[in-house]
Amino acid sequence: MKIEQIYTGCLAQGAYYITSAGEAAIIDPLRETQPYLDRLEKDEVELKFIFETHFHADFVSGHIDLSRKTNAPIVYGPTANPEFEAVIAEDSQIFEIGDIKIKVIHTPGHTLESSCYLLIDEQGIEKALFSGDTLFLGDVGRPDLAQKAADMTQEELAGLLYDSLYTKILPLHDDITVYPAHGAGSACGKNMQKETIDTLGNQKKINYALNQNGKADFINAVTEGLLPPPAYFGMNVMMNKKGYHSFDEVLSKGMQAFTPHQFEKIAETSGALMLDVRNNSEFAKGFIPQSVNIGLEGDFAPWVGALIADVNQSILLITKPGDEEEAVTRLSRVGFDHVLGFLKGSFESWKSMGKETDAVNRISAEEFEKEIAGNVVKIIDVRKENEYEAEHVNEAYSKPLAYINEWINKIHPKEHFYLHCAGGYRSMIAASILQARGYRNFTEIEEGFKAIASTGIPKSDFVCQTKVLK
Repeated sequence: MKIEQIYTGCLAQGAYYITSAGEAAIIDPLRETQPYLDRLEKDEVELKFIFETHFHADFVSGHIDLSRKTNAPIVYGPTANPEFEAVIAEDSQIFEIGDIKIKVIHTPGHTLESSCYLLIDEQGIEKALFSGDTLFLGDVGRPDLAQKAADMTQEELAGLLYDSLYTKILPLHDDITVYPAHGAGSACGKNMQKETIDTLGNQKKINYALNQNGKADFINAVTEGLLPPPAYFGMNVMMNKKGYHSFDEVLSKGMQAFTPHQFEKIAETSGALMLDVRNNSEFAKGFIPQSVNIGLEGDFAPWVGALIADVNQSILLITKPGDEEEAVTRLSRVGFDHVLGFLKGSFESWKSMGKETDAVNRISAEEFEKEIAGNVVKIIDVRKENEYEAEHVNEAYSKPLAYINEWINKIHPKEHFYLHCAGGYRSMIAASILQARGYRNFTEIEEGFKAIASTGIPKSDFVCQTKVLK
């Protein structure tokens, strides 16, 4: 028997590949199927089942394409109602893969169909729990995503989650290994650990949600402090439930190369978003006017989903040469299937044709320190609230990037301000959006608070007052 966790850091997502005696199972696969097909061929095993823990909200699973290519059935837990052929398992149903067994444990709460899969090894020992979004390391699945579909409140769903965890999961042996669907950085929970594997016994000790004094306390604990889910979540759920275009078709279309003239014409006539996925340092020096920068090297897909939101938005890509396929692939993982193509030769080809370019006014932290010394200035910090609360520049406004569409209109276009994040990734996203919408009277700080921290600029580790943009 072999268990392999296939962890994708930019999505904080874990898929699982299990083999035994010539047969295999895959749990919660990513959109692109070729890596799984290559593993199956290399190991000379037959894919027997594709297990889905629930209808995912934060990414589009590869279950449908993988089933088409291997003829392996897709398995969901009880109450699931996908609009394609699938096996809807019963609670406690057993599936055999080679010499091992997978037991379905229906654990509603995160969603109504949410299920965990308990692996029983060749000796009949309960060995591993693939817990999906029911149980994370340090947290549990948020109970607010399925409210509309379930016609229930988040408190009612949290109550179901309590019953699932406390009556079905906590009684399991302490030495069982827990393999969750997500880790730190995922928006599917609020308190996840950076580790991706742990024992159930340790989680019983340290997971706050598993140490509550009754259902009422549990409901309060897991619903407190939940931020609104990203707008694209609902659309991803529908794609996972209803079906989607083949990834091969999406990739083929997205890999069309356009000359600068073709690119410009399509941009002007199609309503497509020009998405520049180059490094923020490269983007700052020069870019196509009206393009938005979300760097491929950071948390690319989640930020695309959070800020663009509509998965049906058509997209034109500007990438570093050689990054085109990676960009299309990572966009498809969160349901953005309408990439029209990319700029051949990247930004340099556009520039060499003498076409209009733009740039961001970026300065170093040292220059920032000199400019603000003794002056009254406006500073906008686009990091998360908890980062700001830990330490921030005195008098800076906390305006997280995730809420830019809410605060951008409160900025006076003629009043200069400084803009920073933790390291330059998020502030450049904000800068590109600001300039695309006509805001130009600002200065962005290179390397963000990481560089600011080493200067003598006054900083604070508490919020002394609520600052409101005027």
